[in-house]
Amino acid sequence: MKRLPRLDARTLAVVAALAALSLLVTLVVLRRQDFLGVALALLCLLLAIVAGVSVSAARAAREPMTPAAPFPSPPEPPGVDADTLDALDSRAALRAVRDRRGTPGGTGGPGVGPFSGGPGRRT
Repeated sequence: MKRLPRLDARTLAVVAALAALSLLVTLVVLRRQDFLGVALALLCLLLAIVAGVSVSAARAAREPMTPAAPFPSPPEPPGVDADTLDALDSRAALRAVRDRRGTPGGTGGPGVGPFSGGPGRRT
């Protein structure tokens, strides 16, 4: 048995769109409100989806795939990194963070801290 040749994406899109349009016209003219009307509406919807996917496939075949540029890695934030925090115990780690931020006693009140513009502001 001989296989049928595959349709081109553009040809399939045109055939599916014409079939969906003819089914839509049939539904409007006949005004069926029974099982056959529901089946025709679902078939019309299926053919419209096939037409849309075929148009998308035709566009994708026309435009060559270009590899996307890799995103640059974000810069390392200043301060204590995770390895340093793992190596230190909690008191030493908190003390190191306080010393870096310049907050006395760890209670950075108003005007003190990295985002306030006060003495603890990082540049």
